[in-house]
Amino acid sequence: MVRKPGADISQAVLDAWKEACNSTSPSTVFIPPGTWLLSQVKLLGPNKAPIELQVQGTLQASPDPSKLPNKEGEWITINYVNFLTLTGGGVLDGQGQEAWKLNDCHKNKNCAKLPINLSLNFINNSIIHDVTTKDSKNFHVNCISSYNVTFLRFTISAPGDSPNTDGIHVARSTNIRITDSIIKTGDDCVSMGDETKEVYIQNVTCGPGHGISIGSLGGYATEKDVTGVYVKNCTFIGTTNGVRVKTWPSAPATLTVSELHFEDLIMDNASLPIVIDQEYCPHNLCSKDRPSSIKISNVSIKNVRGTTSTAEAVWLVCSSLKPCENVEVGDIDLTYTGNQGPITTQCTNVKPKFVGKQNPPVCATTAKSA
Repeated sequence: MVRKPGADISQAVLDAWKEACNSTSPSTVFIPPGTWLLSQVKLLGPNKAPIELQVQGTLQASPDPSKLPNKEGEWITINYVNFLTLTGGGVLDGQGQEAWKLNDCHKNKNCAKLPINLSLNFINNSIIHDVTTKDSKNFHVNCISSYNVTFLRFTISAPGDSPNTDGIHVARSTNIRITDSIIKTGDDCVSMGDETKEVYIQNVTCGPGHGISIGSLGGYATEKDVTGVYVKNCTFIGTTNGVRVKTWPSAPATLTVSELHFEDLIMDNASLPIVIDQEYCPHNLCSKDRPSSIKISNVSIKNVRGTTSTAEAVWLVCSSLKPCENVEVGDIDLTYTGNQGPITTQCTNVKPKFVGKQNPPVCATTAKSA
């Protein structure tokens, strides 16, 4: 694929992709070094043999989201592909600075639709490694309805004040691995929605951003269970949360969230390092008339150490309707770096099992019931 750097290569990529999908032997779509304009592509399977999308150059989106050919689409979309490899050391640059000014979704439910840098849907047995996504206008990556997908040595880069720029969003997917990666963005480093099973997040450096989150859950009655989330050997630097679970009160869903394991974590001046919040209601956009109907159980929080920028170190606020069960907390060693009072914990509708050291003492008073 030979083009002059700076030219729009969207059609060339689409043509090469179509040819690769029709090949009965493994093939590669190659984007060479240089800076290339990519207006928008939707790369569709099915494919007959493994495909490698090798990006060695920098792909740039238009800074103006109104110039996106399909305003309802994402910037780069890959759907219905098996045995995909996305690699090459290149950069997917969403050039989102102008678009961020348009983002008022925190107060406007009819806010402008902004494109995701890389949208992966119905992707199976695939790996994304040694690629950077930069300055996405919206989420950097989503991974939806997919199976056995690995993100390895994956880099995400955006300023801490970039709104709604989740690093990797996973939902309705099974066996997803995010390993040896660096995620610096303005929202959740990794966010997980419903029907997520067996997610392994290991050796990830997160920050700035909002930490690693499960939820928000509960907004739709059709939501399905979340089970098997493992966050291990991760570092949180200056994040506004560490690890957290969020469910809406007064919401219709009745799913369960179970087998959550947050272990061997380092907090470097992170606020709210450990959070279960079943009264999650940002910007007062919901009602707290009824407690959450979501059941959280089988949670381990072990070997969490470092510093917190907020006095609240551990916050386990569970539902009065369905209290958290089988929560184990062990070897917590967190130091508060601020001056807003002593370091504290909050425990509501939960009676954890304690092992090892607790600094500060977690649930030092009897667990409350609403």
